[in-house]
Amino acid sequence: MDTIKTFFEGGVFIYGCMMLLMYAVLAIQSYRGIKLFRKRSSFTDYYQLLESPLTPGISVIAPAFNEGVTIISNVRSLLTLNYTRFEVIIVNDGSTDDTLDKLIHEFQLVEVDFAYNERIKTQPVKRIFKSVNTAYDKLLVIDKVNGKSKADASNAGINAASFDYFLCTDVDCIIERDTLLRMIKPFMAEDYRKVKEVGEPCPECGYVHIEEDSMRVIATGATLRIANSCEVDEGVIVRVRPPEKVLPRFQEMEYIRAYVLGKMGWSMMNSVPNVSGGLGLFDKEIAIKAGGYDHASFAEDMDIITRMNAYMIDNNLKYAIRYIPTTQCWTEGPPNMKVFSRQRTRWGRGLSEIITIHRKILFNPRYKKMGMIVLPYNLFFEFLAPIIEFTGIIYYIYLIATHQVNWLYALILLIFVYLYSVMITTLAVCWDQLTYGYYKTWREVIGLALMAFLEPLIYHPLIVFFALRGYWFFLTGKKTSWGNMQRQGFGKKKT
Repeated sequence: MDTIKTFFEGGVFIYGCMMLLMYAVLAIQSYRGIKLFRKRSSFTDYYQLLESPLTPGISVIAPAFNEGVTIISNVRSLLTLNYTRFEVIIVNDGSTDDTLDKLIHEFQLVEVDFAYNERIKTQPVKRIFKSVNTAYDKLLVIDKVNGKSKADASNAGINAASFDYFLCTDVDCIIERDTLLRMIKPFMAEDYRKVKEVGEPCPECGYVHIEEDSMRVIATGATLRIANSCEVDEGVIVRVRPPEKVLPRFQEMEYIRAYVLGKMGWSMMNSVPNVSGGLGLFDKEIAIKAGGYDHASFAEDMDIITRMNAYMIDNNLKYAIRYIPTTQCWTEGPPNMKVFSRQRTRWGRGLSEIITIHRKILFNPRYKKMGMIVLPYNLFFEFLAPIIEFTGIIYYIYLIATHQVNWLYALILLIFVYLYSVMITTLAVCWDQLTYGYYKTWREVIGLALMAFLEPLIYHPLIVFFALRGYWFFLTGKKTSWGNMQRQGFGKKKT
C-alpha cells in the first residue's frame, strides 16, 4: 500500500501536471499557428490555382457501406468541388442496402472496362462504373467485396486513382467547395521552395550550383465539425448550427478543441500524430510505398501516418505533415449511445493496436520526433490516461473509506483541475468563433461553451469507459466490426 500511495500521491500528481503543461503548450502553439496561417492567407489568392497549368490533380476517395440515406446528396457535394483537375472515386464496399442501386440510377452509370492496377492488396473488385452522362465525367464508382473495414475500401480507391495526390474522406461528409484549393496549398508552397541557389559561384563554370533544400509534404489535414442540426441544401452547408441533441453537442465541442488547439499545435512542431480519416490529403507515391492503409487496423488513419513517417525516416528523406485550421469538412456524428459506444470502443482498440504494432518506433531516437515525442505522448497521455484515471478513482474511494482524505486540499485540487479543463475548452470554442465566426449568434457559442462545465461530469466518464472497453476487447481478442453508422441524414434548408 505504501508503494501504491507513493504512486498516486506523487507520480500521478507529476503526471497530471505534465498533462496540463502539454495542453498549455499546444494551446500556445495553436495560437501562433492560426495567426501565421491567417497572415499568409491574407496574401494568398487561392483561385490563381484554378488557372495554373501546374496545379496537381487530386483523386477524391470516399468509401461507402450502407449509405443509402445520404449517398446521393453527398456525392453531388463532392462533384461540385471548386478545383481544376480532380476525380471522385466512390468505393461501394459490399453494401447490403440500396446504395449502389441509387448511384446507378441517379448518375446513369454503366459498367466499363477499367485498367485497375492492384498495387495494394484488397478484397476483390467486382465491377467498375462510369456515367454515360458527360456531366458526371469526374465520377468513378467501384463495386467490391466487403473488406470489413474502411481501410480496405480506401486501398481499392488508391489503386484506381489517376492523380499523384488523393483526398480520403467519408461519403457521409460534406466538404467545403474550396477544400482542395486550400489543402493542396501546403504541398505546392513547400514544392515552390524546393530548389534554391546556395554557396558561391563555381570557379570552374562560373555559376551558382542548385541543390534541393526543402521538406516533402506527405499529408495535409483540416478541421472537421459535426453537421448534425446544420441546414443543408443540395449537399452544401447553408447555415451552421451547434447540434441540438446533447451527445452530438458534446462531440462538436470535443472536435473544436481537438482540431483548433490540438492538431494545429502539433502541426507547428511538425509532429502531427494522425490525419483524420474523415478528411486527409496524401502524397499517393509515399502512401503506396508505405503499404497503404492497414485493412486489419481499427485506427487506420493513425497507422498510415505512422508508417509514412517511418518510411521517410528510414530512407533519410525530409518530410512534413501540415494542418490548416479552417473547417473544410462536416460529418454526421453518432446520434445515439449505441452508435457512439461502438465508435469510441473501436477508437480505443485502434490506439492499443498502434502502440503494439509500432512499438519498435517508441522511444527510438532513430525515428526522431515520431519516436521520442508523438508516440510517447500517445502512450502516456492518450493510452494510459483512462487506465490511470480509473484506478485513481478506485484508490480515491479507498482513501475515503479509510478516512485518509484531506478534504480541503482535495477540494482545491479538484476545483483547479475542473476549471482548467473548462478554461481550455472554452478558449478553443471562443478562439475558433473569434477567428472564423462559423456560428451566426453568440448565444449559440455560449450555449456550446457551457457544455464544458458538464463534460467532466457526463461526457468524459463515457469516453473513459469506452476506451477501457476497447482496450479489453484488444487484450481478449474479441472480434469487433466497424458496423453501420445508421445515418439520420442531414438537415434540410428551411423554407
